[in-house]
Amino acid sequence: MTASSPTILALDFDGVICDGLIEYFEVSWRTYCQIWSPANDTPPDDLALRFYRLRPVIETGWEMPVLIKALVDGITDETILQEWASIAPKLLLNDKLQAREIGAKLDNQRDEWISTDLDGWLSLHRFYPGVVEKIKLTLDSGVKLYIVTTKEGRFIQQLLQQEGVNLPAAAIFGKEVKRSKYEILQELKQAEIYKPVSLWFVEDRLKTLQLVQQQTDLEDVKLFLADWGYNTQIEREAAQNDRQIQLLSLSQFVKDFSSWL
Repeated sequence: MTASSPTILALDFDGVICDGLIEYFEVSWRTYCQIWSPANDTPPDDLALRFYRLRPVIETGWEMPVLIKALVDGITDETILQEWASIAPKLLLNDKLQAREIGAKLDNQRDEWISTDLDGWLSLHRFYPGVVEKIKLTLDSGVKLYIVTTKEGRFIQQLLQQEGVNLPAAAIFGKEVKRSKYEILQELKQAEIYKPVSLWFVEDRLKTLQLVQQQTDLEDVKLFLADWGYNTQIEREAAQNDRQIQLLSLSQFVKDFSSWL
């Protein structure tokens, strides 16, 4: 490998490889209904579009049904964009709920859906154009590819297999590993301690990249913000103004690694 390509490529899943917005909303609405039992189990007309627009505030899955609760309760989109970090815990506190309890209900809804209607569940996910082909080419080239995500690994395997990508379970670091993304990157680097390593990480969440930046042992990792993912214009501008983060477009991603830089 040359300096213009990685020896290890770590990719986030949601917002980098796959657009799951339709499925997110559907499974979040089902979970919301299970927890809060609304009088009407049909979502208001504008709710899905508002949810899609606000998806960048979500860090982990349990927050998605809570976002629906916030919207149904009449909290404005602007307030959610600016104050989500304090809104979500307040909503939990108000109803004496735990994040892990909501996360478990969300995962159970997905599991039940997959077991009863796998084709229907798969059909609500859209892989970004050219990304699956890029993954296959990368694997064929000998670059070590890992997926580092907050989604459950078993769901990712289902989706990738549907696209003919048979990535071993050991290459998928999902929510179940219970470690932060920067800790996983540290492990990937340490596993290659006796070889020269060029580790590249593509993520659509700016805060995650900034956490990686703060780790002194990861200062040589090349960081990319996927501009097609779940982020805002303000975050994309911040990445452009950060010398350590490259703003990456989808048209660059699907090309040769040299065009990323």
